[in-house]
Amino acid sequence: MKSLFKTVALITFFSALTRVAGFFFRIYLSRSIGAESLGMYQVAFSVFMVLLTIVSSGLPLIISRMSAGFRAKHEGKKEGSLISVALIFSLVLSLILCFVVFIFKNLFAKLFTDERCIEILIVLLPSLACSAVYSVFRGALWGQNNYFALCVSELYEQVVRIFICVLLIGGTFSAIENATSVAWSLTIACVLSMLFVILLFFFYGGKMSKPTKQIFVPLIKQSTPITGIRVAGSFIQPLIALIIPARLSAIGYTSSQAMSIYGVAVGMTVPLLFVPTTIIGSLSTALIPDMSAALAQNDKAHIERRVRSSITFSLFISCLFVPVYLGLGEMAGLFLYDNALSGTLLSASAWVLIPLGITNITSSLLNSLGMEVKSFINFIVGGLFMFIALWFLPSLIGINALVYGMGISYLITAVLNCIMLKRKTKISLGILKPLCKMLLLIVPSAALTSFIAGICGQFIPLFFTLAIGGVVSVVSFVLLCGVFNVVDIHSFIVMAKQRFKPKNVKMLKLKRIFSKKH
Repeated sequence: MKSLFKTVALITFFSALTRVAGFFFRIYLSRSIGAESLGMYQVAFSVFMVLLTIVSSGLPLIISRMSAGFRAKHEGKKEGSLISVALIFSLVLSLILCFVVFIFKNLFAKLFTDERCIEILIVLLPSLACSAVYSVFRGALWGQNNYFALCVSELYEQVVRIFICVLLIGGTFSAIENATSVAWSLTIACVLSMLFVILLFFFYGGKMSKPTKQIFVPLIKQSTPITGIRVAGSFIQPLIALIIPARLSAIGYTSSQAMSIYGVAVGMTVPLLFVPTTIIGSLSTALIPDMSAALAQNDKAHIERRVRSSITFSLFISCLFVPVYLGLGEMAGLFLYDNALSGTLLSASAWVLIPLGITNITSSLLNSLGMEVKSFINFIVGGLFMFIALWFLPSLIGINALVYGMGISYLITAVLNCIMLKRKTKISLGILKPLCKMLLLIVPSAALTSFIAGICGQFIPLFFTLAIGGVVSVVSFVLLCGVFNVVDIHSFIVMAKQRFKPKNVKMLKLKRIFSKKH
């Protein structure tokens, strides 16, 4: 259990570092290249992600499983053959996809609202082959339980990309030149990351052997379903990237204006909505093995406690951020991106945090109970309703259609997940009562936050206004939850004391022994 805790802590720590670096990188990009460049890059990158999902989404997981099995049986040659087979397959597949895009680039260009996006996609293609190689060796390190090397390689890619991008982009460049420079930074970073992970693989004793058909068949058979599911999901983002600019253009925006607005929404506002999921994701990482063990032992009482407590915790974390975004959203947009629209969208989309948080944790719970396919079906159902909203709502509310489309999607998925979770575990989730209480408590907390921020904004700089407003929002919401018994603050204090008590007892014993000797 201690080893598991250390592994989860290691992954969480590096994941947080990588996400923080990526978050500040987005802020830098939005300020350096502008909304139009960011929008063009996001559109091209969303199509690239579909290709990347085809190449590498299912392989790392299956490689790690098969590699771990071979290592447990001391079958080193089969493990080496697995790496060789996977490497050949992923490379060939990535080169075929690159060839298809390059040959039919005129057809791909017609898919984009702005045909300049095809230039960005072409620049990204070399990174597809590099990512294919990277994913194979990453899966091998995963199978070796070498989580440190795995995490370091991901952080290395992020840091290298940021460094190269800073060197390449320039304020005097045109929108397409800046967007292309961002694409080049990713491609170069992928090349360097591929070389780095190969070095790590051989440094930690990894070996390759002659590829065999006996390895190829099970590898493809096991990885194909996972890849198919993830590819279907990956089509959602590029469809959004195509629909939103097109629908905005249909109601009177120019191509450049539509791309700029889309860049603000997806490149600036949406990433902030996923900040709470960093905390919820840490819980999910620790929860999956815990739930799987309880399921194997048929410990229904443990499963019931974990399901209820994890949903309540995720709900609390999500609601904690809502009054912050409601009261400080517009100021945050100006401070982070120097863009008023991003702040307005952030305030308007604050409510999305609640269904997003519930969807995140319930999907993890379903996955830990062996219901990955059904969880994915719920996600697709929610996605269908989102696309309906994206098609019809822009004529009524403009770019806010993206906000409401996402919210509707996550709300439907969360409801379906909860229904399925209740049927699977046959327990009452107990979500309705705390949800209603927290929704009511958000109102006074958001009003107080907005009031304090409005006063502070008249006298002190924006940074300190945001800091004070954020503290007021969090403290007021937590205190209100404690007063109305939504969160048992006293239990947290008792648990904290018990956690640190053993260390204090040991220190007292050492002091007594030391005093007796002297």
